[in-house]
Amino acid sequence: MTPTLVRQHLPHAGHAPRVDLCARARDWSEIQERMLVPLYEAVYERVEVGPGTRLLGLGCGSGLALVMAASRGVAVTGVDSTSPERLALARQRLQPEAWGTRARADTRLVDGSPDDLAAAADAQPPAYSLVTAFEPIGCLAGDSEGLGELLMAATPLAERGAPVVLAGWGPPERCTTSSVLRVATKLADPLRSTGSWRPALRDDLEEVAQRAGLRPDGSGRVACPFGYADADSAVRGLLSTGLFDAAIAATDQAQVDKELAESLHPYQRRDGTVWMPNVFRYLIARVP
Repeated sequence: MTPTLVRQHLPHAGHAPRVDLCARARDWSEIQERMLVPLYEAVYERVEVGPGTRLLGLGCGSGLALVMAASRGVAVTGVDSTSPERLALARQRLQPEAWGTRARADTRLVDGSPDDLAAAADAQPPAYSLVTAFEPIGCLAGDSEGLGELLMAATPLAERGAPVVLAGWGPPERCTTSSVLRVATKLADPLRSTGSWRPALRDDLEEVAQRAGLRPDGSGRVACPFGYADADSAVRGLLSTGLFDAAIAATDQAQVDKELAESLHPYQRRDGTVWMPNVFRYLIARVP
């Protein structure tokens, strides 16, 4: 886990949970988002991003992956339609005056989908040489459905042969957080077809890429441990992913907080910190 880690707004039956979306976005950007830094770094090294790279980030959220790319001299564009609150934080991070360089003026952030990029631009931008979808799939039932449509809208904006990077959760036996995420399944409506935990499958990423008309061209695995200063930070960080929204809607916030905190006990150290080793997987596909 948007993990997306994953998706902040999930389809579910019943009333949406009442949460402070601004606070949720801050918890994501300040606590949870950094857990995926090893994934971002590994991908950027693998595809050799640098000056001259034109990156389109799908589901860019609060923009940490874009900031890391921009620090390498990359011209970055981010689109996100799930959380205006996260996107507002990305704008703060990536505004040109925050960098003090003219290069950051190439940054574009759009609240919407790839289809909205042309409408938001004064002129047709150059084709992108890299597309990333870093929000990991393979954690919730149905969490790959929207990604395929997003990729099909994005690939016409990319150069022929450009790499498209997808991310997913690794095998459950390599992801300690899987046991914690099962709390969401236990509390949510068991009949719901989306919004509940399921184990990642080996070919999740390849299937999405092929449905979008992309050609798989390599993959890798990256250790992304989830580490928190204390149990309260862990609860806030995990809730910020949106993976527990269906459980909150089916029960209530207090019950989810309680059971989530209890599920973290095996991973809490004597000094109060919480440590959960995980492995994430990425796939590099190519635009035909």
